[in-house]
Amino acid sequence: MRITFLAVALAAAIGAKADTFTGVITDTMCGTNHEVMKDHLPDQCIKMCTKGQASYALYDGSMVMKLSDQKTPAKFAARRVKITGTLDHKSKMIKVSSIEPVDGN
Repeated sequence: MRITFLAVALAAAIGAKADTFTGVITDTMCGTNHEVMKDHLPDQCIKMCTKGQASYALYDGSMVMKLSDQKTPAKFAARRVKITGTLDHKSKMIKVSSIEPVDGN
């Protein structure tokens, strides 16, 4: 029984297919609204917030999802990107495999 459970869990982990998410890099504190810091552009607000308690996140138009990679998103703050990774629906965190800008940035 225990071996069967481990085999099923391993197969599920290996079979986890990466998805593609498109949206704007933001932070978990401000999410979609960076108007609190009126004297700063959104990219500056995001970078300031992530120096504190907030984390980099992706807003896809309907949901803010925290990102496992907290270094790469810094260069894309407030920009539209395409992220390849897997979403943990319970924690709303994307395990990031790659981040690239969407054309037009």
